[in-house]
Amino acid sequence: MAKLREAQKQLTRRLLLESGLELFKTKGYAATTVDDIATAAGTTRVTFYAYFPSRADLMKALIDEQLNAVLQRSRSAEHGSTAQDLVDTVADGSREAIESWLRRAVESWPVIRPIIRIGREAAVVDPVLTNLVERWMEEAVSDIEDGLAKAKRFEPYQRHFRGVLAMAQLDFVAQNWGNADWKIDQDQMIAELAASWAQLLGDA
Repeated sequence: MAKLREAQKQLTRRLLLESGLELFKTKGYAATTVDDIATAAGTTRVTFYAYFPSRADLMKALIDEQLNAVLQRSRSAEHGSTAQDLVDTVADGSREAIESWLRRAVESWPVIRPIIRIGREAAVVDPVLTNLVERWMEEAVSDIEDGLAKAKRFEPYQRHFRGVLAMAQLDFVAQNWGNADWKIDQDQMIAELAASWAQLLGDA
C-alpha cells in the first residue's frame, strides 16, 4: 500500500511538472497561474502547494530535475550538478571527442531549448529566479574547467573563462538554431562548432 501511495505521489508530481512546462511554453511564464497548472494536471491548488511552495519552485525543479535528467547531469556537492561525460570529453581534448559530445548535445536541443527560454523569461518576472539559467550554465562551465584541470591544459586562470566562452557559443547556437539563416546544415554546424571548441579547449 505504501508503494502504491508513493507511486501516486510521483505521478502527481510529474503531471504538475509536465503541465507547468506545457503551459509555460504556450501561455508564457508570466501568464500562467498556479490554478492553471493544477487544473491542467487534473488536481487542485491545495495539491499543487503540497508539492511546490510556489510557481517559482516548480520552475526551479524543471531546471534542476528535468533539464539535468535530459543532459545526464548528476547532483554534485561542489558544483550543484555535473556531467562526467563533458568533463571527460574536455579532458580528452580531441576534435573527434568534442564533435561526438556536441552531436549528442544537439539531439537534446528540442527538449532543453524551451526550458532554457522559459527560465530566462521567468527570471525577468520573478525576482527569486534571477540568473536561474545562468547559474545552471555556470555548472557546465565548471565541468569544462574540471576537464581542463584534469588534462593539465592551460593555466589555472584561463580554464574557467575558456569554459565561459565555450558555453556562450553553445548556448547562442542552441537558442537560435532553426530560426537564423546561417546558410549551413546541421552536420556543418556541428563540425564548425567542434572546430571552435577544439581550438578553445583542446590541443589544437
